[in-house]
Amino acid sequence: MVPIWLLVACIGAQAEPVLQGKDAYGSWQADKPGVVRLIRPEDLAKPGASRSVSNSARVTARGEMTPQVPQGFKIELLVDSLSDPRVLRVAPNGDIFVAETRPGRIRVLRLGEGAKVATNEIFASGLNRPFGVAFFPNGDDPQWVYVANANSVVRFRYRVGDLKASAKAETVVASLPAGSGHSTRDIVFTPDGKRMLVSVGSASNVGEGMGSPPGGLEAWSKAQPVGASWGYEAERAAVLTFDPEGKDRKLYATGIRNCVGLAIQPQTGQPWCSTNERDGLGDDLVPDYVTSVKEGAFYGWPWFYIGNNEDPRHPGARPDLKDKVTVPDVLVQPHSASLGMTFYQGTQFPSEYQGDAFAAEHGSWNRSKRTGYKVIRIRMKDGKPTGEYEDFVTGFVVNDTQVWGRPVGIAVAKDGALLISEDTGGTIWRVTSVPK
Repeated sequence: MVPIWLLVACIGAQAEPVLQGKDAYGSWQADKPGVVRLIRPEDLAKPGASRSVSNSARVTARGEMTPQVPQGFKIELLVDSLSDPRVLRVAPNGDIFVAETRPGRIRVLRLGEGAKVATNEIFASGLNRPFGVAFFPNGDDPQWVYVANANSVVRFRYRVGDLKASAKAETVVASLPAGSGHSTRDIVFTPDGKRMLVSVGSASNVGEGMGSPPGGLEAWSKAQPVGASWGYEAERAAVLTFDPEGKDRKLYATGIRNCVGLAIQPQTGQPWCSTNERDGLGDDLVPDYVTSVKEGAFYGWPWFYIGNNEDPRHPGARPDLKDKVTVPDVLVQPHSASLGMTFYQGTQFPSEYQGDAFAAEHGSWNRSKRTGYKVIRIRMKDGKPTGEYEDFVTGFVVNDTQVWGRPVGIAVAKDGALLISEDTGGTIWRVTSVPK
């Protein structure tokens, strides 16, 4: 017999129609848990269809406000008063590692009875804008905690249960491209443990001032991966690959403006990116996206977007790349600022969530009607994305000018709860399903 709470959850998931095309575009007032959206490449607006607007939000105190979740779920405040909590990673024993980026440290939270924080310790400090955290090797007995700084990758000796690093950091990659914009660097290991992937965002919005490649475009292109950039953007807007010791450095994929969140899909072993696309082309361009990342693929930046759509700021610059652009799997409303992501493998949520992805939408300055500021569910069917995404956690916006929270990190706790960090209020939230 199917439990009543599961029937309620299933009915709730089907209650909302799928919003498509222009109807899929909205603003914070229309966001609510359960709204499902589908944006396809053929739905894109034309460049300049609306003007580009600077509309930064003012951060205000949360007060008594609490995020909203779908029927059949509840959300609770796990911890507050953190400083710029961003990426969340869960150790094999359930400890929650938190990258506090601005203070330059990694914090460890350990839960006690009633899923309350019983231990709160600083694991390591003195880091350079740390963001990505990964345990290596994969499995129940990792020996290292890797941390991706803005300009390097370091690692700490680790035994499961350690609350403080037992020794100084060991440098694995001494120099990642750094400076200018997009300082976040995420990090994951492939399931076989042979490769370390590191995401590096662009130094600019759309490759301004890159100039010409050395030796001319034709000669340079023959010796490079498809879509590789040059000059100060070399090895940026890309996912890099190394071995676990930081050797065998290569470009894994290119043309991804800012792959903020990296995750490995458990069913396929394929890396995925949660990506910030470019600004300045109006309210409804260019869609952010969440996508699988194919080795050797080129995703368009800065010359093209979402397939062979040419950026008007680079007319005729790279006609050789027009038919080589990989279209992302799931398009998200432009200027949502998609950050951290994870795949759900827990058993606490209803079974239809198994294998789905979740992504945190931080919100952007570049839209007249504010969007983002929520957590979305990326729907999968038999391990493949449907293209649809669902508003899952909303309620971080106060009004047209004020917000109290901006989601960043997202992880699945050992007990199957979904954990969400937001960096303006310094809080982490815990979402669970509840019987009806």
